Parts: sequence; C-alpha cells; structure tokens
Amino acid sequence: MTEPHEGDPPDGLDLTPAEWGMWQAFRTGSTFDLRSPNQHRNDPTGPHAWGPERSVRARVLAMLLLEPPPAQPGRVAALKLNGAYVTGTLELSGGTIAPFVELRNCRFEQEVLLPESRFTTLRLVGCAIPRIEAARLHTEGDLHLPRCTVDRGIRLTDAQIGTDLLLNQLVVRKDRFGRSITADGLSVAQDFQAELIESYGELTMRGAHIGVSLSLRGSKLRNPYGRRALNAPQLSVERTLYLTPAGVTGSPFSTGTTPPYGTTLPPAGGPRTQRFECEGGVRLDDGRFGDAVDFDQARFTMASDQELSMRRVQTPELRFLCERQQSGRVVLSGAKVVNLVDKSTSWPGPGGLAMAGFGYESLIPRGHFPLTRRLEWVAAATPEYAPEPYEMLATALRDSGEEEFAREVLLAKQRRRRETLPLAGKAWGYLQDWMVAYGYRPGRAAVWIALLWAVGAVFFSRHRPEPVKEGEGPEWNAALYTLDVLLPVIDLGQANYWTPNGTAQWVTAVLVLLGWVLATTVAAGASRLLRRN
Repeated sequence: MTEPHEGDPPDGLDLTPAEWGMWQAFRTGSTFDLRSPNQHRNDPTGPHAWGPERSVRARVLAMLLLEPPPAQPGRVAALKLNGAYVTGTLELSGGTIAPFVELRNCRFEQEVLLPESRFTTLRLVGCAIPRIEAARLHTEGDLHLPRCTVDRGIRLTDAQIGTDLLLNQLVVRKDRFGRSITADGLSVAQDFQAELIESYGELTMRGAHIGVSLSLRGSKLRNPYGRRALNAPQLSVERTLYLTPAGVTGSPFSTGTTPPYGTTLPPAGGPRTQRFECEGGVRLDDGRFGDAVDFDQARFTMASDQELSMRRVQTPELRFLCERQQSGRVVLSGAKVVNLVDKSTSWPGPGGLAMAGFGYESLIPRGHFPLTRRLEWVAAATPEYAPEPYEMLATALRDSGEEEFAREVLLAKQRRRRETLPLAGKAWGYLQDWMVAYGYRPGRAAVWIALLWAVGAVFFSRHRPEPVKEGEGPEWNAALYTLDVLLPVIDLGQANYWTPNGTAQWVTAVLVLLGWVLATTVAAGASRLLRRN
C-alpha cells in the first residue's frame, strides 16, 4: 500500500469495502451511496438491520475529517454519504474540520460528539442519531439537521452558527435532564428555522441571539415531564418570532427536499396547514424582537400552574391571534409593544390574564372586538382593581380618535374603583354615577339642573318663603330663587333675602345638596379633560 501522504489510508487501518469506497469518494468530493435497492430497508429509524455492506466505522470518518487525504487533481475533497451505518462513537471534540460534510439518511450506532469543534458547513439530513453533543460548536456556514431523529437530546449550548441553523421536521426526545434541545447562549447569524419539528421535553434557548428570524411554524412542542415546553428568557431575535402554521401537503417538504429558508403559509384554498402546538408552559421573559412576535392560530395546552409568560418583552408588534387556552395563564406584565394585534376569542377569561405595567400604543383588532368585550379583557387581567390597564386602554383609544370610547373606559374604571371603597364612598360613588356618570357624561348635569330648576320653580311659586326683612330685598321670583339655591358659588341676589320654613326648608336643602353634587362632579370631569390636554 502506498504512503498515506499520497492519499491512501494508513497501514493497519484495514478498510472494509464500504469504507474504501467512502475514502475514494471523499477524495473526489462525490456522494458515496450505500442505500439498498429495497426502499423499505432505507429508513434509518426502521426495524430492518443494516449489515456490514453498509457499515463504516466512526473512527474512519473522524480520520477523514481531522486528517483528510489530499483531493484528486481538479477536485475538492468532501464527505458526502448516503444510507450509511456509522458504528462506534463519532468523536470530533475540539477538532477543526475543513471539508464540506453532508450525511444523508444515515444511521448512527452511538452519539455524535462535536463540542468546541469548528466546521465550514455541516449537514446531517434525515439521519437517526442517539444524541448530539455540540456545545460551543462553531460553523462558518450552515448547520443543518432537517428530518433527523435524535433520541436523547441535542446540546448546542453557546454554539455559534455562521449563517443558518435548519432543524425542519426534526424529531427530538429528551435527555436525562428532561431537555430535548439545549441551546442556551446560542448565536445564529441569520435564520433559525425549526419548522414542523416534534420536541418531547424542554426546548431551552436562554439568552440566545438570532440574527434574522426564528421560525417554529407548524411545530409541536410537548413536555409532560416538566413545567415548560419552551424556555427562552432573554431571547433576542432581530426580526420576527413565528409560532404560526406551516404548509404540509404539497409543501416543499413533500418532495423529499428541505427548502433553505423553511416553509411559508400556503395560499387560500391550497394545501392544508399544520398549526403550532405547545403542551406545557412557555417562557419568553425579557425577550427582544425587532419586528414582531406572531402567535397566529397557535394552540397552547397548559396545566393550571403553567404560563405563557412574556414579562418585560419588547417588540414593535405582538400578534396575539392564538386559540384561547382553557387553563394556565397569559402574563404580559411589564411588556412594551407598539401595535397590539389581537382577537376577542384569543384572550383567556378571568384569572387567566395578567398585564400589570403592560404598555401598548395602538390596538389593531382582527374581527369584531366591541368595547364591552375589551372591557371584559381588562377586567380579566385585574382580579383586584388596578387603574393602569384602564388608563392604558383609554389612551390607546383616544390616540386612535375614539374619544367617546375612551370616556367609557374611564367610566368603567371609576365603577370598578367604587367596589373597593367603604360604604360611604360607595354611596357617594353611586350618586355621582347616577347623576352625571362621574363627570364623563356632562350633558346629564344640564338635564338634571333643568329638571330640578323646573320642579323647584313650580314648588316655590306655591310655597313662597318669608322675607328676611320686610320691605327689603328684590322682588320675589320663584325661578330665580330656585336657580340661586341650585347653583353653588354663583350669587343671583335671591337666596340671601328669603327664609324658607317647613317643607320649603327641606326642599331648599335638597336643591343645595344636589347642586353641589352636580357641580363638583362636572368640575372633576373638566379638570381631567384639562389635564389630558
């Protein structure tokens, strides 16, 4: 056998025919196909055993990648395998792998170890792998794991992906810690596509940074083993987080290929779609999203102690268009958004929503969302009275030109506040509400004054009070006297010259009291208006 530097394997390696073919294909950069003519035997997750004719040792793979033989003249060396059975543990920890690597439809006997290794581009497509350990992995180009099945989890902690990370149609199950994918501190320069994946365990992305968009379209996240199915606090996405449907039938996936940028929603009347589903809690606290967070048609199934938590999230647009969950809570406390796009049927009922300190500038409802339902939305978020959600809603309505609706919201706030007051305060509140709606309907005051004036004028025309001093004062005028008694502060020169007795005294007292109620309530409403202006 010739010397290794001439491109042949080193002495003592004893390559099998399958390994020899792989070695030669590597030097020419061509694909070495070990698949069986019987297509039923080519499924890496299937029940059929793969014999030695399809087997290559992980040790030989590592030698090709870490100490590659020279390429044939005029060719570029690359490892391209299809349908191989990799025996042993593929150990590349800390290595620098220059050749292009693409393994399709391969079955791995043991785990793949890639911690702190460096690749140009790594593609494992449709493979069955017990586990992938890739903490602090670094790639200059893509990392692709589409349509793979990983039985004991994937670890990508602090990995750095130079372009795209593609996990479409991945099936991954939990490791011994209950995590399906551990990607804390992950950095992806461009898109992270994880569409139509199935995750059984906790998918954790704490502190991850995505340079463009993060797509979980059509995926199913299930974690019956722990509290959360998606745990991604302090996640940073420069564009949009998609938890939305994906096309299934007739999509690019159905052709057996993986599109470089994932799937998109099909046109109306086109192929069927698969919604995003999550069984378990979701944590997106302190996340930053450059364009939007999109929950269109998403379905969340949670236990009573689990949450869809978006505390202190910041994004220009929140599209809360998911199905209404039957249990658990939605928490938006401290979140800041510009546009809130929502449906009345998406929000949970009383006790299922918390949004203390939640700020938004514009409301963009999808479908019919009447003000009564919007007030129910605020009430559901405040089991105990809090003024901020009402004031935030009123501000958003006023900024959109709905001044009348804004007044209705502030009136609802006063009525809600009234329930927290002692008995005397409640009585005073009911009186103000009944007469002038806490000043938010000042037209009522004019009606009440006119009615009381007319009643008082008729009464005093028949029950004239005695003068304070006979022969002094103005000529008696029942209408002017009633108006002088009814309007506080204003002196029309009548009330001080007459002394009512008996029934007239009680009527005068009632008119004075009602006049002060009307005046103070209208003044309070006017002062609120002036403060807003």
